[in-house]
Amino acid sequence: MATKRILEISIFAVFVFFFFGPLLNLAMMGFAYEYRYPMFIPEIWSFRWWRFVFARDDLVDAMLLSFAIATGTTILSLIVCLPAAYAFARFKFPFKRVFLFSFLLSNAFPRVGIFISIGVLFFRMGIMGTLTGVMMVHMLNSMMFMTWIPAGAFRNVRKQQEEAARDVGAGPFRAFVSVTLPLAMPGIFVASMFTFLGSLEESQGTLFVGMPNYRTVPVQLFSIIQEYPTTAAPVFAIILLIPTIVLMVIANKFLKGGVIASGMLQK
Repeated sequence: MATKRILEISIFAVFVFFFFGPLLNLAMMGFAYEYRYPMFIPEIWSFRWWRFVFARDDLVDAMLLSFAIATGTTILSLIVCLPAAYAFARFKFPFKRVFLFSFLLSNAFPRVGIFISIGVLFFRMGIMGTLTGVMMVHMLNSMMFMTWIPAGAFRNVRKQQEEAARDVGAGPFRAFVSVTLPLAMPGIFVASMFTFLGSLEESQGTLFVGMPNYRTVPVQLFSIIQEYPTTAAPVFAIILLIPTIVLMVIANKFLKGGVIASGMLQK
């Protein structure tokens, strides 16, 4: 028993080291005045690079732009994808599974090749370097989450519940808003969270389509890494990490295995 206990503790310690080690190192780099090898802990702690980031108008603009694009992408994805998700959950039509799995295509191939092809197409359409082009790229990355997970959530709402609302006088839209939508909201919220965070961290598509007019935080990270010491980039990384932590805490009660699994296992 003692040997088994030691083995369990050792495995847990290795897991903690590999999981929290990079985050701890990131935090130390973000609050270090200088952080050079072979120092394990910074000798001097400072907010120097935080002041540097927030003193630069272009970097602050990049942060505001990233959050604005992520919010807009989430809203537009909800408008476009929720009707499709409801259709996949409630209706039968030819090639339904083919259409459903087609939403995986944007995640089934190397992103760089896809973004180059999209860049050529957008150039011909005249939307390269525009907000429209950037938003379309971000929405492309979110279509799988915003279709599969809500479709599973809608499927878990029994038709009898909608029919009961119809029996007491509610129309189709009123039944959807009053019954179906609230019951499916956990899955929709989870999909929205993935979409927001995915848009917030999108770099390659924005770099190919949005440059030089739209420089979000992930795009700015490339120039920060090249032009400034390694202690500057972790500040941006921490800024991107904060909304992830906040949303995960808020969504903790929604992140049940059945919510996500039901969106991925389509019948």
